[in-house]
Amino acid sequence: KNICNYIHLPVQSGSSRILKIMKRGYSRQEYIKLIDNIKKKIPDCAISMDIITGFCSETEEDHQETLSLMEYVKYDYGYMFKYSERPNTSAARMEDDVPEDIKQKRLSEIIEKQQSHSLLNMQKKVGKTFEVLIEGISKKSAEHYYGRTTHNTAVVFEKENYTLGEYVMVKINSCTSATLKGKIVKIW
Repeated sequence: KNICNYIHLPVQSGSSRILKIMKRGYSRQEYIKLIDNIKKKIPDCAISMDIITGFCSETEEDHQETLSLMEYVKYDYGYMFKYSERPNTSAARMEDDVPEDIKQKRLSEIIEKQQSHSLLNMQKKVGKTFEVLIEGISKKSAEHYYGRTTHNTAVVFEKENYTLGEYVMVKINSCTSATLKGKIVKIW
Protein backbone atom coordinates (compact mmCIF):
# COMPACT_ATOMS: atom_id res chain seq x y z
CA LYS A 1 0.00 0.00 0.00
CA ASN A 2 2.90 2.42 0.57
CA ILE A 3 4.32 1.89 -2.95
CA CYS A 4 2.92 3.83 -5.89
CA ASN A 5 1.62 2.03 -8.98
CA TYR A 6 4.05 3.95 -11.13
CA ILE A 7 7.40 3.05 -12.71
CA HIS A 8 9.69 5.33 -14.65
CA LEU A 9 11.58 3.08 -17.05
CA PRO A 10 13.80 5.12 -19.40
CA VAL A 11 14.21 3.55 -22.83
CA GLN A 12 16.10 6.24 -24.82
CA SER A 13 15.45 4.48 -28.16
CA GLY A 14 13.37 1.66 -29.56
CA SER A 15 16.26 0.52 -31.76
CA SER A 16 18.62 -2.15 -30.43
CA ARG A 17 21.33 -0.77 -32.73
CA ILE A 18 21.08 2.71 -31.19
CA LEU A 19 20.83 1.30 -27.65
CA LYS A 20 24.09 -0.56 -28.26
CA ILE A 21 25.81 2.60 -29.54
CA MET A 22 24.46 4.45 -26.48
CA LYS A 23 25.93 1.69 -24.27
CA ARG A 24 22.60 1.26 -22.51
CA GLY A 25 23.26 -2.38 -21.58
CA TYR A 26 19.95 -3.75 -22.85
CA SER A 27 18.26 -4.46 -26.17
CA ARG A 28 14.78 -3.61 -27.41
CA GLN A 29 13.72 -7.21 -26.73
CA GLU A 30 15.04 -7.15 -23.14
CA TYR A 31 13.25 -3.85 -22.53
CA ILE A 32 9.98 -5.24 -23.92
CA LYS A 33 10.37 -8.25 -21.60
CA LEU A 34 10.62 -5.85 -18.62
CA ILE A 35 7.49 -4.02 -19.78
CA ASP A 36 5.59 -7.29 -20.22
CA ASN A 37 6.61 -8.41 -16.72
CA ILE A 38 5.47 -5.12 -15.19
CA LYS A 39 2.10 -5.30 -16.96
CA LYS A 40 1.67 -8.93 -15.91
CA LYS A 41 2.63 -8.48 -12.25
CA ILE A 42 1.19 -4.97 -11.71
CA PRO A 43 -1.63 -4.63 -14.26
CA ASP A 44 -2.70 -1.20 -12.98
CA CYS A 45 0.83 0.26 -13.09
CA ALA A 46 1.48 3.53 -14.92
CA ILE A 47 4.74 3.55 -16.89
CA SER A 48 6.74 6.55 -18.07
CA MET A 49 9.87 6.83 -20.19
CA ASP A 50 12.69 9.01 -21.47
CA ILE A 51 13.37 9.05 -25.20
CA ILE A 52 16.19 10.78 -27.05
CA THR A 53 15.72 11.17 -30.79
CA GLY A 54 18.39 12.07 -33.33
CA PHE A 55 21.24 10.29 -31.55
CA CYS A 56 24.42 9.92 -33.61
CA SER A 57 23.83 7.78 -36.74
CA GLU A 58 20.08 7.34 -36.06
CA THR A 59 18.32 6.36 -39.28
CA GLU A 60 14.67 6.65 -40.23
CA GLU A 61 14.39 2.90 -39.57
CA ASP A 62 15.75 3.40 -36.02
CA HIS A 63 13.22 6.19 -35.51
CA GLN A 64 10.37 3.96 -36.73
CA GLU A 65 11.46 1.30 -34.23
CA THR A 66 11.14 3.90 -31.46
CA LEU A 67 7.64 4.82 -32.64
CA SER A 68 6.65 1.14 -32.82
CA LEU A 69 7.94 0.55 -29.28
CA MET A 70 5.86 3.50 -28.09
CA GLU A 71 2.84 1.98 -29.83
CA TYR A 72 3.50 -1.36 -28.11
CA VAL A 73 3.90 0.09 -24.60
CA LYS A 74 1.49 3.06 -24.77
CA TYR A 75 3.32 4.94 -22.01
CA ASP A 76 1.30 7.02 -19.57
CA TYR A 77 3.87 9.83 -19.60
CA GLY A 78 7.09 10.65 -21.33
CA TYR A 79 10.11 12.88 -21.24
CA MET A 80 11.21 13.38 -24.83
CA PHE A 81 14.26 15.21 -26.13
CA LYS A 82 16.33 15.60 -29.24
CA TYR A 83 19.97 14.63 -28.95
CA SER A 84 22.52 17.32 -28.20
CA GLU A 85 26.14 16.75 -27.37
CA ARG A 86 27.10 16.60 -23.69
CA PRO A 87 30.74 17.26 -22.78
CA ASN A 88 32.79 14.40 -21.29
CA THR A 89 30.46 11.65 -22.55
CA SER A 90 31.44 8.88 -24.95
CA ALA A 91 28.86 10.27 -27.42
CA ALA A 92 30.78 13.57 -27.49
CA ARG A 93 33.49 11.73 -29.41
CA MET A 94 30.97 10.64 -32.06
CA GLU A 95 29.84 12.61 -35.08
CA ASP A 96 26.53 14.37 -34.44
CA ASP A 97 25.40 13.53 -37.98
CA VAL A 98 21.60 13.80 -37.79
CA PRO A 99 20.52 17.19 -39.21
CA GLU A 100 18.71 19.51 -36.79
CA ASP A 101 15.56 19.67 -38.95
CA ILE A 102 15.33 15.84 -38.96
CA LYS A 103 15.80 15.74 -35.18
CA GLN A 104 12.99 18.27 -34.75
CA LYS A 105 10.67 16.40 -37.14
CA ARG A 106 11.27 13.11 -35.30
CA LEU A 107 10.81 14.76 -31.91
CA SER A 108 7.49 16.24 -33.06
CA GLU A 109 6.32 12.78 -34.18
CA ILE A 110 7.33 11.26 -30.85
CA ILE A 111 5.60 14.02 -28.86
CA GLU A 112 2.43 13.71 -30.94
CA LYS A 113 2.32 9.94 -30.42
CA GLN A 114 2.93 10.30 -26.67
CA GLN A 115 0.21 12.93 -26.30
CA SER A 116 -2.30 10.61 -27.97
CA HIS A 117 -1.27 7.72 -25.67
CA SER A 118 -1.38 9.96 -22.59
CA LEU A 119 -4.89 11.12 -23.51
CA LEU A 120 -6.03 7.54 -24.13
CA ASN A 121 -4.71 6.46 -20.70
CA MET A 122 -6.27 9.47 -18.98
CA GLN A 123 -9.67 8.87 -20.61
CA LYS A 124 -9.69 5.38 -19.09
CA LYS A 125 -9.64 7.03 -15.65
CA VAL A 126 -12.72 9.22 -16.22
CA GLY A 127 -15.63 8.01 -14.07
CA LYS A 128 -13.34 6.29 -11.57
CA THR A 129 -12.48 7.40 -8.04
CA PHE A 130 -8.89 7.69 -6.84
CA GLU A 131 -7.13 8.47 -3.59
CA VAL A 132 -5.24 11.74 -4.12
CA LEU A 133 -2.53 13.37 -2.02
CA ILE A 134 -3.19 17.13 -1.88
CA GLU A 135 0.07 18.79 -2.93
CA GLY A 136 -0.79 22.43 -3.54
CA ILE A 137 -3.04 25.12 -4.95
CA SER A 138 -3.84 24.88 -8.65
CA LYS A 139 -1.87 27.23 -10.90
CA LYS A 140 -5.07 28.24 -12.69
CA SER A 141 -7.45 28.78 -9.77
CA ALA A 142 -7.00 29.61 -6.10
CA GLU A 143 -10.30 27.77 -5.52
CA HIS A 144 -8.77 24.43 -6.55
CA TYR A 145 -6.10 22.09 -5.26
CA TYR A 146 -3.91 19.81 -7.28
CA GLY A 147 -2.54 16.48 -6.19
CA ARG A 148 -1.40 13.10 -7.48
CA THR A 149 -2.81 9.60 -7.61
CA THR A 150 -0.87 6.40 -7.00
CA HIS A 151 -0.16 6.47 -10.77
CA ASN A 152 1.66 9.83 -10.43
CA THR A 153 -1.22 11.41 -12.33
CA ALA A 154 -1.96 15.09 -11.69
CA VAL A 155 -5.52 15.81 -10.52
CA VAL A 156 -7.24 19.18 -10.07
CA PHE A 157 -10.30 19.50 -7.81
CA GLU A 158 -12.20 22.03 -5.65
CA LYS A 159 -10.59 22.74 -2.27
CA GLU A 160 -13.53 22.17 0.07
CA ASN A 161 -12.46 21.86 3.75
CA TYR A 162 -9.16 20.04 3.33
CA THR A 163 -5.52 21.04 3.70
CA LEU A 164 -2.21 20.32 2.03
CA GLY A 165 -0.79 16.89 2.83
CA GLU A 166 -4.17 15.22 3.33
CA TYR A 167 -5.46 12.33 1.25
CA VAL A 168 -8.90 12.67 -0.32
CA MET A 169 -11.00 10.52 -2.63
CA VAL A 170 -11.62 12.24 -5.96
CA LYS A 171 -14.09 11.11 -8.62
CA ILE A 172 -12.73 11.96 -12.07
CA ASN A 173 -15.15 13.86 -14.32
CA SER A 174 -12.92 14.89 -17.24
CA CYS A 175 -9.33 15.05 -18.42
CA THR A 176 -6.73 16.45 -20.74
CA SER A 177 -3.69 14.50 -21.90
CA ALA A 178 -1.82 15.76 -18.82
CA THR A 179 -4.39 16.33 -16.05
CA LEU A 180 -7.42 14.69 -14.50
CA LYS A 181 -10.23 16.90 -13.23
CA GLY A 182 -12.64 15.79 -10.55
CA LYS A 183 -14.56 16.36 -7.36
CA ILE A 184 -13.92 15.16 -3.82
CA VAL A 185 -16.34 12.44 -2.79
CA LYS A 186 -17.13 11.20 0.69
CA ILE A 187 -16.59 7.46 1.16
CA TRP A 188 -18.32 6.14 4.27
